[in-house]
Amino acid sequence: MSRRMRRRLAVAGAAAVAAAAVTLTTNLAVADVPPATGQQVVTATIEVSGTFDGRNMRFIGGGELGDGGQSEDQDPLFRLAGGATLTNVILGSPGADGVHCGGSCTLRNVFWEDVGEDAATFRGTNATVVVDGGGSADASDKVFQDNRGTGGSVTIRNFEADGFGTFYRSCGNCSTQAARSVTLSGIVASGGRVLVGINVNLGDTARLSDISAGGAGICDLFNGNDTGDEPEKIGEGPNTTNCVLS
Repeated sequence: MSRRMRRRLAVAGAAAVAAAAVTLTTNLAVADVPPATGQQVVTATIEVSGTFDGRNMRFIGGGELGDGGQSEDQDPLFRLAGGATLTNVILGSPGADGVHCGGSCTLRNVFWEDVGEDAATFRGTNATVVVDGGGSADASDKVFQDNRGTGGSVTIRNFEADGFGTFYRSCGNCSTQAARSVTLSGIVASGGRVLVGINVNLGDTARLSDISAGGAGICDLFNGNDTGDEPEKIGEGPNTTNCVLS
């Protein structure tokens, strides 16, 4: 287990976070990885429809899911069908490509002890995604990757992230693009680079409240494309239109 995920982040009073004008508030949730009730090696993706309650079991990649690499074409440990819920699950190391949602999904009290390629990837059209509780550590790239088509929304609340490149990224170069919306609240971050990456030319929006950024930037603003080219970064920081901080 990552040593950093064992630490409890205490939030008390209000304090300024440099360069972002974000304050710490007393109502932020604090996520600790619960003690694992057991461990299961996953050699083939677990397909989930309905509700999967892991009862705080730790799941780690094995076989083709166990190389611990950062390949963009890895399979996940869990693949959720539209409408599925994953709850009370610990993803250990190696974590492969974490969790894939094929449509609307709920991730409740899911913990990533050492993020593989990404913690979770969202797909589908008119997909409503809710991440409630949980935490992640050591995401060398992204925590949440949003590849959804048109419609729906992503809500991430009461989550702790320790070590990441980008906490949430709306896909900047998917072959099918759409305006995507995300709401972040009750987020405690440390050791991160930036919380949100969105595509302003495509109409993406991000709304953030009750955030402890831990020194991370708030938003990176891009011009997204559907050609597969690296998206152009055109700015950063909150504004009144695409990246709204309250």
